[in-house]
Amino acid sequence: MSAPADDTVTAFEAVGGHPFFERLVAAFYRRVALDPLLRPMYPEADLAPAAERLRLFLEQYWGGPTTYSEQRGHPRLRLRHAPYPVDDGASDRWLELMRAALDEQQLPAELDELLWNYFSLSAPAMINQRPA
Repeated sequence: MSAPADDTVTAFEAVGGHPFFERLVAAFYRRVALDPLLRPMYPEADLAPAAERLRLFLEQYWGGPTTYSEQRGHPRLRLRHAPYPVDDGASDRWLELMRAALDEQQLPAELDELLWNYFSLSAPAMINQRPA
């Protein structure tokens, strides 16, 4: 007798795995590259390394490979964003660009909502600059 199959599907699998996250992150960074508020926050001339880090993080977060942690350790998102001046405007713009990138993917409503809820909570958590 064989072991029972595990019918649990991760969000990573449900959205389409690696190809989905490649498309989402590429769509996001195409927008970042042209954005006068967010682009200056990226010190690298080439956005590809930042895109890869985001893709690896999202894949791991949603149940995919643990490559992000294997390469970079614990995500520590607030600490990793601390050197960059993230205010309400930057958080809002990040969400605006991610919303457009997510819309481009045309996910079923329940999956779109799942991802969007995470982004909507995580982007404001990165704010480290408040008006005096």
